Amino acid sequence: MTRTIGIVLALATLSIAPALAHEGHGHHGFSAGEPGDPSKPARTIAIAMSEMSYEPSKIDVKRGEQIRFVLRNVGREDHEFLLATPKENLAHAEVMKKHPHMEHDDPNGVRLAPNKTAEIVWKFTKPGTFEFSCLIPDHRDYGMVGHVTVK
Repeated sequence: MTRTIGIVLALATLSIAPALAHEGHGHHGFSAGEPGDPSKPARTIAIAMSEMSYEPSKIDVKRGEQIRFVLRNVGREDHEFLLATPKENLAHAEVMKKHPHMEHDDPNGVRLAPNKTAEIVWKFTKPGTFEFSCLIPDHRDYGMVGHVTVK
């Protein structure tokens, strides 16, 4: 009986997994590079998040460069920093409209309450223009978007 229950649970998990990945929760390769190694040197960039803005909102990095983002929420509301392509962030923003209190467990993003600080160490291995944005409903729409250009 226990074995049958285990098999049923395993099958149920397999059938749910594609739906979770579709909802933006599947762990896969990252478009903007890869998680960095905190034990290796990195250039530090401090970013202040406040109501509908990031400061700075434009960053230039070299391909292969590792950045330590020090993120500080200086606003009065929760804010996020999610590093991806615009297309990926727009798709994730749609999921966030359905689940506005979703917590992110990805190395390329964080949600911060007011007066809180976090760090993300990221290695930019791919050239291009990427964005960081706040996907809490309406925040991105009101301009809470920044850009990273990797050359």
